[in-house]
Amino acid sequence: MSRSSSRNKNKRQWTDDGDYSFSEILRKVHATGEVSENDICQLYLIWKPLCQGCHGNSKDSPNCFCGLIPSPNRTRKSGLWQRMPDIIQSLGPNPYKDLRTSIEVPAGLTNLGATCYANSILQCLFMNSAFREGIFSVESDLLNQHPVLDQLARLFAQLHSSRMGCIDSAPFIKSLELDNGVQQDSHEFLTLFLSLLERSLSHSKFPNARTIVQDLFRGNVSHVTKCSICGKESDASSKMEDFYELELNIKGLDNLDESLHDYLSLEELHGENQYFCESCGRRVDATRCINLRSLPSVLNLQLKRYIFLPKTTTKKKITSAFGFPKMLNMGKHLCSPTETSLVYELSAILIHKGTAVNSGHYVAHIKDEKSGHWWEFDDEHVSKLGLHPFGESSSSLSMKTEQVLQSNWPETVNTVANGDHKVVNNNQEDRYSSSDAYMLMYSCASLKGNLAKPNKTVAVGECDVDASTVSLPHHLHKEMQELNLLYSKDCEEYQSRKDRHLSYITERREEVKQTLSEAPVLALDEQYFWISTEWLRQWADIVNSPAIDNSSIQCVHGKVPFSNVTSMKRISSIAWQRLFTKYGGGPALASDDFCITCLKNAAEDAVNADDYKEKRALLRNFAEAALAGQCPDGNAYYVSRPWLLQWLRRKSAETLCEADAGPTASLTCAHGNLLLEQASGAKRVLVPEVLWNFFYESASKVKPGEKLASVAFPSDTEVCDICSRQMTEVANFEDSLRAEKNRKRQNHEKLIIGKSLALLIGCKYFLVPSTWLAKWKAYVTTTGKNISSTVQPDNLEVVISSLICQKHSRLVERPLELVCKHGAIFQKTSTDGLMLISEGDWKFFCEEWNGQENNGIHAEIVLNGITKKIAGSCKEMPIDEEIDHNNEANLEELNPFIRTDPELCEDCIGERESSELMQKLNYCNEDICVYLVRGKEAPRSIIEASATASVRTSKRSKKTSYGNSINFTVSSTTSIYQLKMMIWEAFGVVKENQKLHKSAAEIEGDSATLADKSIFPGDTLWVMDTEIYENRDIADELSEHKIEPLKVEEGFRGTLLTSEISVQGFQEKPFRDDSLL
Repeated sequence: MSRSSSRNKNKRQWTDDGDYSFSEILRKVHATGEVSENDICQLYLIWKPLCQGCHGNSKDSPNCFCGLIPSPNRTRKSGLWQRMPDIIQSLGPNPYKDLRTSIEVPAGLTNLGATCYANSILQCLFMNSAFREGIFSVESDLLNQHPVLDQLARLFAQLHSSRMGCIDSAPFIKSLELDNGVQQDSHEFLTLFLSLLERSLSHSKFPNARTIVQDLFRGNVSHVTKCSICGKESDASSKMEDFYELELNIKGLDNLDESLHDYLSLEELHGENQYFCESCGRRVDATRCINLRSLPSVLNLQLKRYIFLPKTTTKKKITSAFGFPKMLNMGKHLCSPTETSLVYELSAILIHKGTAVNSGHYVAHIKDEKSGHWWEFDDEHVSKLGLHPFGESSSSLSMKTEQVLQSNWPETVNTVANGDHKVVNNNQEDRYSSSDAYMLMYSCASLKGNLAKPNKTVAVGECDVDASTVSLPHHLHKEMQELNLLYSKDCEEYQSRKDRHLSYITERREEVKQTLSEAPVLALDEQYFWISTEWLRQWADIVNSPAIDNSSIQCVHGKVPFSNVTSMKRISSIAWQRLFTKYGGGPALASDDFCITCLKNAAEDAVNADDYKEKRALLRNFAEAALAGQCPDGNAYYVSRPWLLQWLRRKSAETLCEADAGPTASLTCAHGNLLLEQASGAKRVLVPEVLWNFFYESASKVKPGEKLASVAFPSDTEVCDICSRQMTEVANFEDSLRAEKNRKRQNHEKLIIGKSLALLIGCKYFLVPSTWLAKWKAYVTTTGKNISSTVQPDNLEVVISSLICQKHSRLVERPLELVCKHGAIFQKTSTDGLMLISEGDWKFFCEEWNGQENNGIHAEIVLNGITKKIAGSCKEMPIDEEIDHNNEANLEELNPFIRTDPELCEDCIGERESSELMQKLNYCNEDICVYLVRGKEAPRSIIEASATASVRTSKRSKKTSYGNSINFTVSSTTSIYQLKMMIWEAFGVVKENQKLHKSAAEIEGDSATLADKSIFPGDTLWVMDTEIYENRDIADELSEHKIEPLKVEEGFRGTLLTSEISVQGFQEKPFRDDSLL
């Protein structure tokens, strides 16, 4: 049972309701010269019916308007019919999205690239109402003198009263001259920034503003050193030192209590660290500790998560969980404990997300003093967390949940885990745990006693404002009013622009639908206009349509040719008037603007094409016979054989084309005559006269101006005399050159064969560069068509002179090494070095290439310990009878070498080789191959491959029976440590288990570079896994040590934060050991 095909069921079928086909209509028009209305109807497809519900717009019908707009409830990706949300988005940023819902909701700060470290600190300072009041109380004159202080006050004012939900931090960052793209340490930023503020505020005339930094953040400690013999303390022990934060170790510690105990613990000084006691008059054992004398209102606790790795001179982050309480009693930690409690409450947590030190992201969790709610400040995004610092239920932080309880916390607890943080409830006292907490801020909750400095009332102008209530000074209040008015104006303008645009879009859509519904021409006798399909598509699809453009469907006569019928549509006069009235343009092409001239020309071209096709089909057999050498009797003409082949093979042979031109172009010389058949591309065949006439007529129609491309050459045409003589001269020259090269090959038969020359001790030889010999051999062995195009070798005298240094008159190139094989001495073959040739070859070379026999570089083979002078030829030199040439071992023991005259200039050679070596060792982004060898010994093939000269290696990884190999992209400055890290990542072998080799030698010294170990591009190394140490995860180490040269940390060098402070102290601070204080 046959199966019906549905391949073409959705394709539009061509239906011709006319009496004739296009071809018949055009033939009739060409024959009669008249065009009827029926012909117009057929050729312009006016008879096509109106389309309804097509899948797309049809080019075959000028009456089809389907697909110009999407179907109902459908949209497009761009233009007039986009989704409304996308159209609204194209209007630009919506200022309403940045609208602050309420002043009670904190505002965010823009991240300018890598400024999250500054944003988090600024939010912590702003959310402290006492500090905020202090900044607002600074007089305007002082703000004008200190740009940083002025920008801070403006930033705080916007965070306080702006209607925008996100504040631009660029002016403040620019005032500090910070680099937006460089991630910095938030703790270092806070320390330097508070110091800068302290200096700037010291000029304020208001006492409360002048000392706001000291009043809030400064405490006092003393470093007490006590003699273990006499019990006296050092004189320096009584000195008070200021601190603005406490830096606490967390490595190996579980919670804040342990860190504080470690910070305040006694350190014993003995051995080399003994203390010199002035009372005892000698070095004695002693103890040293830190005593807390007084505490600030805001206690900043810096958790030292970054540790220094001496081996790699880099830092690594500690990601272990660390516990801390909501309420912290610091009374017990003072040097003079008091029974009265000194309780601090957790007010802010600075969090560093990520495992790398120099990257990652900073966020801050801060408690609102007024409402008691916690907020997460993540640059522009501010989220409410509730009454707990890490959220009351599920946290938005996407990190793993930790179920780690601190050992010194009570066992009976209730835990609520959020992200990588944990809340522990114990007897109504909350404790938290985090693996990313970097800084903790505690605010004093009880002010019993005089040990803590209370928050002071901050003056604003002449009025005293309570710290719990924040108001703006007059100049900032006025500025904020202006900014809010400007922001409100932007919102109103955006809304107005949005309403106007959406209204215009709706009107345009209705216009397009209405016009297209009126466009179809319903009756044949109805007046209509032609319009460009391309313009109609554009008008129906874009928002702002240009003027009507019908130039693309117009002919040179200003009419409508029928050949453009697939590029135009027929619309009603009502639709045309609607479009023309609104958009203008044109020209107007009415229903009677048919171009009869173009139609008649097209009819003539169609008839000629049909005639060409018929004649070509009839004459094809003549062309095939001509190629087979079968030309009928009678007049015959030459045509190009390649041209005729191309003419026969042409697939599109319906009409005349460029390929019909030039049947004799390749046979015509520069003088307009027939070329010799031996000339390049001048192969020809004879064709009968009837075929030639067809070729000539076709070529004349295609390119009527190029007569030389279709010159007639009858079968009795003589070739060009001038070209014939020139070709004869060239042939004679090549014959003489061929004979000369043959003679030179015979003179140097052994060199041409390429067989290695067996060298005899005491014989006289000469040295020539191997590169010159290679060029000479290529020249004399080229004897074909390219015999005269090969480049001759250089003048021999010039080449020999270039081998002698001008300074010492010695040889600056080394001869190639000697090898002993089968009891004979041979010279290694290479493209770089000096080759030995016989005395006879040297004499012939001097005759052939303008050399001087006496100026040659003499050489002879001598044995170690046997000295002979170079004189005469090898036939005159007796051979030492004691040498056994049949014994290869005997020859190798005698160590034969080449002695030259002039001697080698070791100074110049060494200098050149040293320079070349340095150049080879200065490379970047090149490949080396490393094999992983499994087993106790490396295979011999690997050792030999590692010992060979550098070659370009394949970039494809390979797997062999003894292990795997992979290519690494390295530079000369890549260290051995970095290479081992790359091997670790590729093969999974920890760097401590790697024994790296080049050839048989082990590569040691992780700090050395590849250049130090003479590792070149393309070298092959091999590594063996000792399996001594256990495998461990590479992730943490790779994050700290990228495979690139280590960069020196710049910190805040070059910014206003270090304008009057030594930068070095802060760079070394993270690496300091507190036990040495």
